[in-house]
Amino acid sequence: MNSEDTKQVQYVAKTSWNATYEGIIPREVQERFLNSAYNDDRMKQRRERSLMLVADEDGRVTGFANFSPVRDGGKAELYAIYLLPEVQGKGIGTALLNEGVAQSDGVKEVYINVERDNAIGKAFYEAKGFKVVEELEEDFEGHILKTIRMVLEV
Repeated sequence: MNSEDTKQVQYVAKTSWNATYEGIIPREVQERFLNSAYNDDRMKQRRERSLMLVADEDGRVTGFANFSPVRDGGKAELYAIYLLPEVQGKGIGTALLNEGVAQSDGVKEVYINVERDNAIGKAFYEAKGFKVVEELEEDFEGHILKTIRMVLEV
């Protein structure tokens, strides 16, 4: 990802969040999260401090993935894989996941948090070999989320 992709990545984040979490996370909670996690300053930090990959289709960003740097013991966090709803199921998420792992030198385990009621996301990660390691509840912008923590052994 480069700085010119920022607005399109923000659009993908908002569009995919609104589609995925409709009826799961109240819209005002989604908007507060998106405004804090994907504002211009946070996008710059993401580019500088983590691995941000974009899927590009004819100059249009259709998805992105965000990985943490690899930490001690070969652990990395997959913060997000978000795709526009109309391109889901075309292998783009798989390509982003595979590329992120390939670019994460020394990675042995990739962790992800997924909302329990996010059936599409959960099914995607299970199909890629992620295993559940923990279930927890967390306060997310004043809304209680039921989170499933998963790991992929690389």
